[in-house]
Amino acid sequence: MSHSISSRSTHPNMPPDTALKQQRMKAWHPILDPVWTTTALLIVGAAFVPTGFELLKMSDRVVELKKTYDSHDAGLIAPGLDCAIDRPNANESCTIEFNVDKDMEPPILIYYEIDNFYQNHREYTTSRDDEQLYGATTQTALAAQDCEPLNKIGNITINPCGLIANTFFNDVIKLVPGIADADGNELYLEEKGIAWQSDLNYKFSQPNGFDSKECTSCNATDCVCTGEWTCKEPYREENTDSCWLYTYPNDDTVQYLYETYDGIISPLEGVENEHFIVWMRLAAKPRFRKLYGFLKKPVKAGTTLAFNITANWDVKSFKGTKSLIVTTTSMFGGKNPKFGQSFIAIGGACLFLGLFFGIKHLVKPRKLAHLKYLRYKEE
Repeated sequence: MSHSISSRSTHPNMPPDTALKQQRMKAWHPILDPVWTTTALLIVGAAFVPTGFELLKMSDRVVELKKTYDSHDAGLIAPGLDCAIDRPNANESCTIEFNVDKDMEPPILIYYEIDNFYQNHREYTTSRDDEQLYGATTQTALAAQDCEPLNKIGNITINPCGLIANTFFNDVIKLVPGIADADGNELYLEEKGIAWQSDLNYKFSQPNGFDSKECTSCNATDCVCTGEWTCKEPYREENTDSCWLYTYPNDDTVQYLYETYDGIISPLEGVENEHFIVWMRLAAKPRFRKLYGFLKKPVKAGTTLAFNITANWDVKSFKGTKSLIVTTTSMFGGKNPKFGQSFIAIGGACLFLGLFFGIKHLVKPRKLAHLKYLRYKEE
């Protein structure tokens, strides 16, 4: 007892003398004998191989259609397509058609895929101002430095600033009207509900001081951008054919997102546009897909899905490609045969090793810890 007190006084930071703090907890220390190891390998193999085949079946049931419509290498572009551009914001139009060879069940997801674009580059990932994206109209010196060189153009402040926001994928993809679903009703491309709800709620918001008001009529005498409304002319919504007045703070010294991407980003949405929010969630690899929209109705085999593309986003400057993808999904995501193949490969290896060690133990067993196998300081 006196020794314990003396030790504690000498070492005041010594943990309490308990089994947990002194690492004397009871533990299981399995001895990996041949029978135990062989059995474990066979069990893992027996579980993994059928699981892998089932995953392959699930992947095969996913219907995926893909066409590359622009690339630095003309040979990669799908035959018959004339969607390639050689400068940014070219505003060139083309149509991409997919012949559906299997029935497709909803949700049918529409992705664009970019190759050789490194969103994970450190300088790119930090080139943003999160407070600005959430509505702040002032900027710290550190945030301004992070956004350089896309923070100001002369005396005009860019909002939102930075490389990510100002390299937004601005190709416009529209489903050609008149295409019928499996029930004969017209298909519509849904573009709402593609962004994470947490991003919509907590990461993106219109600038503090933004306001908007719907006009009673587009021809009404009070539907004029004067006084408190900073707009140059009322904004007309295509879907509802309604007109809106709007105002942005410091509009004469700030270039907002709807001005940077005129005709693509609505001034009523700004940074709350879901295509923009999807783009701002960065990809980890240079080849990535981002969700553009989805179809909520089934599509029969034999249907031709056609999309009108307005091409603005240049890929030749970084030797990249861009593709349009139409796909169904499974509980594990899209088509991914490698997932099932990896299970089969691991399971097969376990079965082979289990059988090999099992036969070896049956033919020529070795007694565990036999003295004849011990060697101690042989000279």
